[in-house]
Amino acid sequence: MEELETDLLILGAGGAGLMAAMHARLHSPRLRVMVSVKGLLGQSGCTRMVQGGYNCVLHPNDSYDKHFLDTVKGGGWINNQSLAWTLVKEAPERIVELENRAGCLFDRNPDGTIHQKAFAGQSFDRTVHKGDLTGIEIMSNLRDYMLESGITVLQETRGLDLLVEDGRVRGALLFGIRTGKFLVVRAKATLVATGGGATMYRISSPSLEKAGDGMAMAHRAGASFVDMEMLQFHPTGLLVGNSVATGGLLEEGLRGAGAYLYNGEGERYMQRYDPAKKERATRDVISRSSFMEIRAGRGSANGGVWIDISHLGPKFILENFPGMVERCRDYGFDLVNERVEVSPSAHYQMGGLKIDTDCFTDLEGLFVAGEDAGGVHGGNRLGGNGVADSIVFGARAGDSMAAYVAGKSASSVSPGLARQLCERWLRPFDKDSGESIFAIRRELENLMWDQVGIVRDGAGLSDAITKLDHLAGRAAQARPGKGLTSNAAWNEIANVVNLSVVGRMVAASALLRTESRGAHYREDYPTPQKEWLKNIVWRRVDGQWKADLEPVEFPRLRPPGA
Repeated sequence: MEELETDLLILGAGGAGLMAAMHARLHSPRLRVMVSVKGLLGQSGCTRMVQGGYNCVLHPNDSYDKHFLDTVKGGGWINNQSLAWTLVKEAPERIVELENRAGCLFDRNPDGTIHQKAFAGQSFDRTVHKGDLTGIEIMSNLRDYMLESGITVLQETRGLDLLVEDGRVRGALLFGIRTGKFLVVRAKATLVATGGGATMYRISSPSLEKAGDGMAMAHRAGASFVDMEMLQFHPTGLLVGNSVATGGLLEEGLRGAGAYLYNGEGERYMQRYDPAKKERATRDVISRSSFMEIRAGRGSANGGVWIDISHLGPKFILENFPGMVERCRDYGFDLVNERVEVSPSAHYQMGGLKIDTDCFTDLEGLFVAGEDAGGVHGGNRLGGNGVADSIVFGARAGDSMAAYVAGKSASSVSPGLARQLCERWLRPFDKDSGESIFAIRRELENLMWDQVGIVRDGAGLSDAITKLDHLAGRAAQARPGKGLTSNAAWNEIANVVNLSVVGRMVAASALLRTESRGAHYREDYPTPQKEWLKNIVWRRVDGQWKADLEPVEFPRLRPPGA
């Protein structure tokens, strides 16, 4: 067990983590900043996978008020409006910073201004992009900044647990996947920015290493969560058989540009569900509509639907969506000339840890940014608001952490705490037998998809909670493989344990919310209810988790009729 010390520890190296590191270093160049990434720097997480773009107000005919209204309306009016306004107000500043400080270069109009394209659910074309490979542009340049800045980066290093003593987070227990070593990192402030747990579903779009690690770590530490029932399904994930590529996305810009969706009978079915917006409806509406078509027996041969953009012509498609064309071609599909088979795909968690506008949680010393945080997007995230969230709140987290640690002494951690945590993670090695963790993972994915997925009901959710508790216990007793170095089975045990924690929070919150709102759809309560303009907040009180139903505050804008 190796011991390290730093001022700031950042768990996760997507957009939120790297922006936090950059801003912390700019705030105070003498600060020791350490970034831990489960995979490789610049290659891990979901920011790199962003195809569509980044929403912000740049055009004189757009406004903060318009972007804000789109955001809270799309979120079913349960957003934390202070967080949502912060996103809208600071997104333009950060896009300028990405270009001028990090070196990103986004697509331009003929007059030299930044080009912005249409995305679903928005009243103005405000999505900044680099073709359909926006995430690569952002992450490549942020990675280069990290390498040039001298910030310490621990690659292929996963977080296991937060180190909490006397009610304060004092760092984290990490694990080197390739080295097989436990690392105790003492820190004055710790940021959780590891992303969500949508990979607990059978069809999902996030990067494969994501497993809700940060959320599960914070849950074990006792931090509070908000609206965990809100999990978004993207409407157009590729269907590629049993390949891990199944669920990988065809970006929302296709529908924004005019792509059509067809069921297995050749009907443009969105006219039935949203005759005004059709394919440009919000993600929750389209995903649910596609699911209903498939469940009604009107799906494609492989249990999906079809997307078709061929009517816009090869020149337009090749110029605007080269990444999508190449992605489809890799799997034998021809986006330019033919329909492509897609399915709703688990994508993004709107619920998460409860934070304020400076990314503080209710645990001293713990900060959260990006997908791990809840409240910004309410019940449904608009496409293009996700990467903006990571960049805006990652920057704020870096500034807040740097200010917070000023004058603070180094954190101390008792050796007994770290040893106790290590022993718990090593417990599977106490025996040579056990179930295959990979089989348990498949059970988890099927359970979440079938009973805690796009369409839910009370009976299925209650049953899922019981089964998730059982799965978590089985995962902790699964066969761990040999040794600690590059041990895929043992790492998968950690993944499934964490995903079970996050999945149970999703199911328990979904059971409490007896209405349908945003991405949460209860078939037994199919309409939104005025009395449910509330946030579900989970807190640990005297060792027990308790849910509070808190009325949504409307400091800037009230919903119609409220």
